[in-house]
Amino acid sequence: MGSSEPDDTLESYGTDIGSQTSSLARLREWVLVEANRLLIAASISLFVFVFFLVLSELGIISFVNDDSVTRLAGGMIAGTFSLVTLVVSINQLILSQEFASAGNAQNQLAEIMEIRADIAAQSNVPASPASPTKLLELLVETIAVHASELADATTAHDDSEHSELVRTFTNSIEESTDRTRDTLEHTQFGTFTAVSTAVEYDATWQLYVARQLREQYGDSLSSAATTTVDELIETLELFITAREHFKTTYLQRELTQFSQLTIYCGVPAILAAMTIGLLYGGFSGAMISGSYQPYIISGLIAIVVSPLSLLASYILRTAAVTRRTASIGPMLPQKAPEEGPFEVSYGDDMD
Repeated sequence: MGSSEPDDTLESYGTDIGSQTSSLARLREWVLVEANRLLIAASISLFVFVFFLVLSELGIISFVNDDSVTRLAGGMIAGTFSLVTLVVSINQLILSQEFASAGNAQNQLAEIMEIRADIAAQSNVPASPASPTKLLELLVETIAVHASELADATTAHDDSEHSELVRTFTNSIEESTDRTRDTLEHTQFGTFTAVSTAVEYDATWQLYVARQLREQYGDSLSSAATTTVDELIETLELFITAREHFKTTYLQRELTQFSQLTIYCGVPAILAAMTIGLLYGGFSGAMISGSYQPYIISGLIAIVVSPLSLLASYILRTAAVTRRTASIGPMLPQKAPEEGPFEVSYGDDMD
């Protein structure tokens, strides 16, 4: 690897902040992770209402046939019961993770306190912040400080190729940390913005590059630069660990909220499906005027699908977050085999 292509070879292939440039990509990102889940669920239900109303106005469907509507109502009742039962099972699974014996709870507390102590020591603070957002912000700031120190330690080095490579790497870190800190400063944990910002920060790629620099060029770097690289690697590892912990905690809260909302919407959904069937229970057919049928039935169907709308909106977000953090450490499943600055094969470390 030469110094003539440092920008290309050290390009991040992760999910770094600010990578979405096109309008379609930003809209997709907004729908998947950024938008309020209740807003997405309400939009889906509204779309269902408009969809059936338009089909009725165009004469493609009709709400006149009693047998068709009652069969539809029966199917919706069964489907809603199944969905609510599934959500209750998911909620019980989440709650089961909260049950722990005294020994397990003590071990979990000891592990968390050990990580927090490591973060405090690495960041040169008396104690790590209690707020998850402030803790992540502190780690990002520490990463930026180590990157700046690494750049300073490499500036005076005689090897211009390695100096240029390290400066390119540290410049990319400083740009990423600046964007991340700006976002974290205006967010609170409990909103998805904090978790999304931590997930989007490309610490995994930075850890990969830092480890490669340390192992391949450690002998040619100064002692100060080598020490700083080791500190940067340790801080990145702590950031990834903290991010995974907070991501898990947030997703537990997210899925618990989803379970509650599904129960809240499940009862009205079942009542709406029953109402559809009862509206066509008379001997003379529908109990409502034909001019109002499309609006009433479409509205009731929109209520019936509200639990499904909630399921779709929450699963879209949790699946997107889980996919982007499918691995821990410098294992990049989204990265193509031919991409990246470092190519190694068996025996490369043997002279």
